[in-house]
Amino acid sequence: MNFIKKIGPGYFLMLLLCVLIIIVAEFLFLSGEQMHGLFIGLWAPMLMGLIVFFKLMEHGSK
Repeated sequence: MNFIKKIGPGYFLMLLLCVLIIIVAEFLFLSGEQMHGLFIGLWAPMLMGLIVFFKLMEHGSK
């Protein structure tokens, strides 16, 4: 719980979404849908980049 309080519940949910996206992408890739798996797999790094961007914007406004 200390980790959730430290990063905030919104960012924690976004991290959980990244994990879910990676799991779905792996499932699709290994089940024969390679192109769909790659497409969905690219969402996780984009979401992580948004998390970093929002954290930097939050830190810069203080």
